[in-house]
Amino acid sequence: MSQQLQRLRQWTHGVIHLNPREFIGLAGTLGKWVLLGSTVGILAGIASALFLISLDWATQFRMAHPQIILALPIAGVLITWCYRRFAGIAGQGNNLIIEEIHTNQRDVPLRMTSMILLGTIITHLFGGSAGREGTALQMGASLADALRRVLKINREDRRLMLMAGISGGFGSVFGTPVAGFVFGMEVQHVGQIRYEGIVPCLVAALVGDWVTRALGVSHAQYPQIANIGIAPLLILKVILAGAVCGFVSLLFVELVHIIKFWLYRL
Repeated sequence: MSQQLQRLRQWTHGVIHLNPREFIGLAGTLGKWVLLGSTVGILAGIASALFLISLDWATQFRMAHPQIILALPIAGVLITWCYRRFAGIAGQGNNLIIEEIHTNQRDVPLRMTSMILLGTIITHLFGGSAGREGTALQMGASLADALRRVLKINREDRRLMLMAGISGGFGSVFGTPVAGFVFGMEVQHVGQIRYEGIVPCLVAALVGDWVTRALGVSHAQYPQIANIGIAPLLILKVILAGAVCGFVSLLFVELVHIIKFWLYRL
């Protein structure tokens, strides 16, 4: 029997390269990030559900009482005062999250979740304009960083936790887990993807979307585009439209920075 085992080892030598320790380590890492990504997704999904339900109520109330828009300046002052009084570094919003993915130094405070949630709802209630993506990113990332502190996860893994929080928040608030998954991985550098974030970001985006839908929240329905045949002229039009949109986006971002700078000086 021992001779047969010896022959089998000689025959498989150089053919099978499975290292049990490496396999167990890989499986453990995979299981760890599936669990962490799922937990982040659950937190982000619950937060997105609460946000979308509150947002729907605010929209319905404003439409039923259109005169409330006259109080929009007062609401703006109230939000600004609350942020100056209570937000601290949470007032930096998305910039803080992106900066921390790069520098990995300061904690993202948990109060960012409540601050951005209330601020966005109040803005919509009084007829102001505020996008959902910023709210989703800040809630997801701040909840993920709070979970990281509770579990005492190391700083290097914290980057992946923040990326998972972004994916879970984005995917659940829009009902687009694939977009949330990709966005979370390339948020550090546009066009550059951190492949170690594939598992946590994908799991967080999928679980976050499932949780939001399971809580009975429906997402906005958009009309389907008619089937248009591809033609050279159409391709040129699309390229031109993309270039114009890119230029307008660049102009918008630069103007936002300039306006913020001068308002801060004032």
